[in-house]
Amino acid sequence: MQSVLNTIKRLQSSEIKNIIDLRMNEFHLLKKAPNNILFHELCFCLMAANFNAEKSLKIQNALQDKLITLPEDKLAEKLKEFGHRHPNVRAKYIVEARKHISNLQTILKSTKDELELRKYFADNVKGLGLKEASHFLRNIGFENFAIVDFHIVDLLVKNKLLEEPKTITPKIYLHAEQILKEIAKKANLNLAELDLYLWYIETNKVIK
Repeated sequence: MQSVLNTIKRLQSSEIKNIIDLRMNEFHLLKKAPNNILFHELCFCLMAANFNAEKSLKIQNALQDKLITLPEDKLAEKLKEFGHRHPNVRAKYIVEARKHISNLQTILKSTKDELELRKYFADNVKGLGLKEASHFLRNIGFENFAIVDFHIVDLLVKNKLLEEPKTITPKIYLHAEQILKEIAKKANLNLAELDLYLWYIETNKVIK
């Protein structure tokens, strides 16, 4: 763990800290965003599952309100045009998720327990699951979530903090999340900040 903490400390004395702080401010601004903007972010997370986050962001920015208005077949065509790996399934998930648009802010305000909030989105928005429900909430300003993807798992495995799993089951996800909480506490960071630092360590990028 000390090696990870030392790397984070070094990054906190670099320009990367400013970039991560800026990204965190952007996340906080989204927390009070209108429902349609929150839905755009939900769509980004649906598209990013088992796909490239950077490419998903480009698709999100290109389509914007078309994520809300396009019929499923046309949306699938657009996703395919932009090179998404799973255009038909993701289009189906996005169209199905539209039933939540008008209730997003209500849902966020009605549930004070953040873990219950994550469970709600994981259970009720097809295509999210634990990882992408965490991704969505992290991206709209909830600081107590990290995204346990293969980049983060690889980092934990390389630092002998986690045994290499064959797949990221819910049990392994929660176990890895607990390890990240311990690292965050020692680094004096919240989980969302830690996630951005670790993602940078693994990819040399700060996206979202």
